[in-house]
Order: sequence, then C-alpha cells, then structure tokens
Amino acid sequence: MTTAAQDALLLARVVEGDHEAFNQIMRNHEGRVFSVCLRLMGNREQALDATQETFLTAFRKAGQFKGNSALGTWIYRIAVNTCYDHLRRQKRRRTDLIPEHLDPTDHSAQEALDSAALRPEIQRALATLPPDFRAAVVLSDMEGMALGEVAEVLGVPVGTVKSRVFRGRRQLARELGNRNQ
Repeated sequence: MTTAAQDALLLARVVEGDHEAFNQIMRNHEGRVFSVCLRLMGNREQALDATQETFLTAFRKAGQFKGNSALGTWIYRIAVNTCYDHLRRQKRRRTDLIPEHLDPTDHSAQEALDSAALRPEIQRALATLPPDFRAAVVLSDMEGMALGEVAEVLGVPVGTVKSRVFRGRRQLARELGNRNQ
C-alpha cells in the first residue's frame, strides 16, 4: 500500500473520531513539518510552536480535506501558512531573541530535530529573504520537493515558484558572499 493510500485510510479514521490514527499521521509527517517550520521561522521554539499549531489545525480541519492533493502536501501548506501568520505577527511586535549560547541544551531532542538545524550563517541569510522566496527555496532546495509540489503547497503557479526560487537563490548567494550573483 502506498503512503498516499495509507494516509487516506488514516484520515478517514480520524474523521470518524480515531485519535490514534491522527497520532500516526503526525508521526509520519512531524519531522518534515518541523524542518520546514524551523527553516522558515529561523528559531527552534517558534518552529515547535508552528509545528504544533499546524497539526492542531490539520486535526480540526481533517473533515475538510478534499483529497485534491496528497495529505502531506495539504499538511505542508498548513505549515507554510502557519509560519507566514507567525512571521506577520512577529513583524508587528519585533523583540530581541535570547542569544543561542544562553539557550540551555536540550538533551532529549531527537536526532531528526537536531539534523534540521542549519549553520548559523545560512539561517541568517535565509532570514533576510522575503517570506515567499524563503518558503519556495526551503521547500524546493532543502526539503527536496518537486516544483509542482511546491506550487501546490504554496498555492501559486509553477512559474511563480521557479521565479521565487531563482530570485531567492540569487539573494542567498549575495548574502553568503558569492558576489558573482
């Protein structure tokens, strides 16, 4: 049975009230959703909040899923929109973050969560991108999604994704010191 077929069966069980089925959906997608949120948000705590909110929204709206795309694509779209909402709110009330060296080490962090962390200079460069460019670059280059899937997640045409990825990469290259771009 394919992942899409398994997800469809699990979602049908969720709609009928099976909480364990939703837990399985979460286990299947949480690593990738957290990775997307971390790269879009640039902060582990905010990414964890966005990931949690993504799955709460998916649970509440499980009955509204129409099946026009893969369940994972639908969940990633919720994650991207959740991050956009958080970034908009954050822009309105900008605060200084606690420096990372003062952040206590989380010894219980899973290996998958640790591997989602980026080098600080890349994370800083990503943070300079407009959210639309950042989402396109993260989903295509870091998450390895096909351009068509990125277009579906972001709700824009493939040509728009191509443009955002190109422009985002160019800006990243400038930020990271590649002056040839």
